[in-house]
Amino acid sequence: MRRISSLTRVAVGVASLALAATACGGTSDEGDGGESSSSGGDKGLAIAYDIGGKGDQSFNDAAFAGLEKAKKEFGYKTADIEPTDGETDADKEQRLASLAKQGYNPVIGIGFAYGPAMEKVAVKYPKTSFGIVDSVVEGKNVASLVFAEQEASYLAGVAAAKATKTNVVGFVGGVDVPLIHKFEAGYKQGVEDTNPKVKVLSQYLTQTAEEGGFSSPDKGKAAAEGQIEKKADVLYAAAGLSGQGVIEAAAKNKVWAIGVDSDQYKQKALAAYKDYILTSALKDVGGSVYALAKSVHDKKPLTGTQTFDLKVNGVGLADSNPKMAEIAGLTDAVAKAKEGITSGTITVKTE
Repeated sequence: MRRISSLTRVAVGVASLALAATACGGTSDEGDGGESSSSGGDKGLAIAYDIGGKGDQSFNDAAFAGLEKAKKEFGYKTADIEPTDGETDADKEQRLASLAKQGYNPVIGIGFAYGPAMEKVAVKYPKTSFGIVDSVVEGKNVASLVFAEQEASYLAGVAAAKATKTNVVGFVGGVDVPLIHKFEAGYKQGVEDTNPKVKVLSQYLTQTAEEGGFSSPDKGKAAAEGQIEKKADVLYAAAGLSGQGVIEAAAKNKVWAIGVDSDQYKQKALAAYKDYILTSALKDVGGSVYALAKSVHDKKPLTGTQTFDLKVNGVGLADSNPKMAEIAGLTDAVAKAKEGITSGTITVKTE
């Protein structure tokens, strides 16, 4: 697995852009369209959202920020397409194929759920560059945009261990899948390495994405309230849109929440709860989207596995909330942990 080039460094910070509230939507252009070919046309970037869609203030919105940056910089058309309830791999395949047929290039599936569909579509449109976030898909014209989520989560665990007063903290995962296990593993290790006396309560909202684990704030809120009743006073959610419910419950009960993917302290939709958002484990999804778009624009499209880790600032920990600096030892502990991970003296678990 090779690390992404300096293009990532150009892209860093995209996820912190202000997130627009309106959708770009698709276009009605059809192109010439046989399944065996593609124009790799002059339209620009298209993204197909994961479950939860735009407005999750987290994963999908980070991707949209990357699209907006690319659109502004390169001055081309873009499209961002919402998922549908209960959709199948065939629905995803049709969506990706339609975008390629219309001439969008690159076309990016936001989320590992697009893996099976992308494997089929990419070979049918060899002149189009494809990207997939959070999954590895083999293909000469596919860039797999993956992240070291466990490293950002480790830093979140360090912060939680320093912030807790009850020595009980919580983790809420959206869906019980290997990707979210990485978040949990890193978080638990960060907590334990910082203060072995702190207990971590873990809960997954659903076994499958179709059950709403990434798209149900009510499920997140209920899980958070259950952990708070067990004295958890710092709650980290890796649950997409469902994480908003965790943040709401934390604010209501005056305990800390740790956000994910985007800097949730800065999100306007969460402004009422911001005083209780201690920090966020950042994942520069927007940067990866922009990086692929730029590579295609420069006629040097990225392919293969592109890994965004702490060394290239592809993941990290937000420091927007000034209250972080008021917690004894937190800032220094996070800085020390970051140095340990980037230098290789700390190896973060993925399970």
